[in-house]
Amino acid sequence: MEIRANPETFRLAETFAISRGSRDVAEVLTVRIEAEGKAGRGECVPYARYGESMASVADQVMGLPDELTREGLQESLPAGAARNAVDCALWDLAAKQAGERAWRLAELDSPGPVVTAYTLSLDTPERMEASARMHAGRPLLKVKLGGEDDMTRLEAVRRGAPDTRIIVDANEGWSAELYSEIAPHLMRLGVRLVEQPLPAGNDELLAEIERPLPVCADESVHDRATLPALKGKYDAVNIKLDKAGGLTEALALKDAAREQGHDIMVGCMVGTSLAMAPAVLLAQGASVVDLDGPLLLAEDRDHALEFDDGCVHPPRPELWG
Repeated sequence: MEIRANPETFRLAETFAISRGSRDVAEVLTVRIEAEGKAGRGECVPYARYGESMASVADQVMGLPDELTREGLQESLPAGAARNAVDCALWDLAAKQAGERAWRLAELDSPGPVVTAYTLSLDTPERMEASARMHAGRPLLKVKLGGEDDMTRLEAVRRGAPDTRIIVDANEGWSAELYSEIAPHLMRLGVRLVEQPLPAGNDELLAEIERPLPVCADESVHDRATLPALKGKYDAVNIKLDKAGGLTEALALKDAAREQGHDIMVGCMVGTSLAMAPAVLLAQGASVVDLDGPLLLAEDRDHALEFDDGCVHPPRPELWG
């Protein structure tokens, strides 16, 4: 078994901004695992918010033993980007070796297209309104907030897309007081869900205040070990492969979160179709899906995922799985 880790850069269609900063490119790490004449691929996005860098994640990948299984990987690496890319590459490799689709190997039902959100980057109200108007025909918009004048921005988005379902993501940018103050206005504007309004280390306050509309954990949830601390605070959890450390753990987290009473959202970092492909399997039956990474790119992988009518389709075997 030979493992390779290759950093790659893909241009974004336009600058993407959240409350913590902005970027013009997607920087990803592609892992390729070869064995017995077959090769599997996986992709991850190292995230500084979680103490990751391209170099540190590549070092984790290249420090793995030559002989590796998905089960052994769970013990060899912690949840995070490195384990995600390797885990997804192992799923892809297993599918190619078996001549079978990955969803069958995972004992899942045949996947179909799922409606995905399209993300509006944090910007001036005027530009966000223009972007909302451009994408008003999509069934679901995700609005990045977490700065000053958030309500002005959201009012502008609603003017631009008066009939579209909206969810918002504060990226840890609010306080409990601010959330309580603006929640009625969010409901007035038809917001269906709020993602991570408070900082992950300060979210115990969510158990003490009213939550008039569903609140979804993002930065506060990674793998199953982080799940018990969410009781009473969140109504839903956003499962991302890069946080969970791969499809193996993400599928287990999905089941455990439902057992704990949470709705499921499946999200992504800003990556290519290769990163989204295994997440489409995870997204089957989720309440909210946000796998729009490739739609934000100016360039993508060969055999890219198909997007139409607001939906993302399952990957072709030439791409993954």
